[in-house]
Amino acid sequence: MSDSLMFRRMRTEDIDQVLIVERESFTLPWSREAFYNELNTNQYAIYLVIEDEGKIVGYCGAWIVLDEAHITNIAILPEYRGQKLGEALLVKMIEVALSKQVIKMTLEVRVSNITAQSLYKKLGFQTGGTRKNYYTDNQEDAYVMWVNLS
Repeated sequence: MSDSLMFRRMRTEDIDQVLIVERESFTLPWSREAFYNELNTNQYAIYLVIEDEGKIVGYCGAWIVLDEAHITNIAILPEYRGQKLGEALLVKMIEVALSKQVIKMTLEVRVSNITAQSLYKKLGFQTGGTRKNYYTDNQEDAYVMWVNLS
């Protein structure tokens, strides 16, 4: 990992750069309005970005409700993948969650996304169930994964 990398909270003015990451990462990218609402009206939402010399190369979002956190999305620009940035970003989000007394964290992941599942397992997540036809682009199932942080 480069020394020029920096983690920080996402701001409204980051949305344009985050949308680039989003569109290069997902077949069903979130809209500008969705990110705007997450940052400005969702009291439960926390979003982090990872920057390389001022360029946003990844982000992670979570909803923290009481003592649970739900990862909404995590993405790294394709040209920055394979450098453990997703792992570093998720670890940073776990640290934020722990600072807010979260004891459990959950997320959904495509059944076919073995790379992401490996990362989540490395950080202690375990599969707790399956959501049938979760992804609307191709009706792919999602695994629901959980980790106890306490």
